[in-house]
Amino acid sequence: MNKEKKQEFKVKGEDLLKKIKELIHEGNVRRIIIKNDEGKTFIEIPVTFGVIGAVLLPVFAAVGAIAALASNFTIEIIRKDEEQK
Repeated sequence: MNKEKKQEFKVKGEDLLKKIKELIHEGNVRRIIIKNDEGKTFIEIPVTFGVIGAVLLPVFAAVGAIAALASNFTIEIIRKDEEQK
């Protein structure tokens, strides 16, 4: 049975884009949610298998613009859990 696992990371604005790129390249992330310190969701990024390159450029541009809005963010990720039970 596939289950989803949630994880959260606290990052500073200048590290936001770098962390998003790292998470996408890991490959087992289903969705990335970027929130401010107050818990307000700025953007939800669905990450589908095989999404690479030019398709992600608008997402990276949006994340870069969001990073300029505040100094601290929470990144919530939902991962695929491939364990069979």
